[in-house]
Amino acid sequence: MSEDSVPPHLTVVIPCFNEEARLGASLDALLAFLSERGDPFEIVIVDDGSTDRTADCARTRSDPRLRIIVLPRNRGKGAAVKAGVMAAQGDRILMMDADLSTPLEELEKLSRALDAGADVAIGSRALERSLVTRPQGLFRDRIGRAFNGVVRTLLVPGIRDSQCGFKLFLAPVAKSIFRNVRCRGWAFDVEVLLVAKRMGFVVREIPVHWENDTASHVRVVRDAPATLASLLAMRLRWWARRPKDR
Repeated sequence: MSEDSVPPHLTVVIPCFNEEARLGASLDALLAFLSERGDPFEIVIVDDGSTDRTADCARTRSDPRLRIIVLPRNRGKGAAVKAGVMAAQGDRILMMDADLSTPLEELEKLSRALDAGADVAIGSRALERSLVTRPQGLFRDRIGRAFNGVVRTLLVPGIRDSQCGFKLFLAPVAKSIFRNVRCRGWAFDVEVLLVAKRMGFVVREIPVHWENDTASHVRVVRDAPATLASLLAMRLRWWARRPKDR
C-alpha cells in the first residue's frame, strides 16, 4: 500500500481450492458490488494449493485492490482463511466462499449488526429457512442438522448454524481469534466461534438468503470421521484453556 493510498474499510477473504471454473465470474460480481458501495476495499484470494489455474484466473483481473496469496500445498480451508485474515489490512474482514451461495447484498445485514455493537456477525441458514432458495438434498440437510446439534451440545451453545461461509468481523477481533485457531479443515468455523465466545466477543447470528451449490468440495460421508475427530480435538484443547491475546 502506498503512503497516499486510502486504507481499506473492508477486506474480503476468499479461500479457494480448484475454483478456476467459477472464480472469474464471482470476482467480477464482487468487484462491481463493492465498487458501487463506495467504501475503499480489498479482496484477498487465498489459493489453497490448487492444481488448476485458480491463481492465474485471479491475476487476470489486474486490479490493485485484489491480492493473491498462494499456499504451496493444500492445507485446508481453515488454514487458507487464517492466512487471508492475518494478511488483511481492512477495518472489517468478511470471509466468504467463491461460489457466492450467500448473495453479496446480505453484507448489509451483517454490517448493521457490527454497527450496533457486535464484534462478529455470522450468516445463518437455520434461523429463517424460508430464505434458503435452493436447499441441500435431504441427506445432506439431515447430516448438517445433526452436525449443528453436536456443535451446540459440545462446543458453542446457542449457535444454530456454525458452517455458513459468510462471516463479518471487526479486524482486531478477527486477528485475535485466528491467532488461537488451530483447526485447518472444514470444521474451523466451529473453533472460530468457540474462541470468540471464550474471549468474550459479542457474536450475532443473522438470517441470510442462501442457495445450495451442488459443486461443493465437502463430501459428507468421506469427511465425517475427520470432522468428528476435529470436533473432539477442539473439545479437549479448550476444556480448561483460555485463548491468548484478547
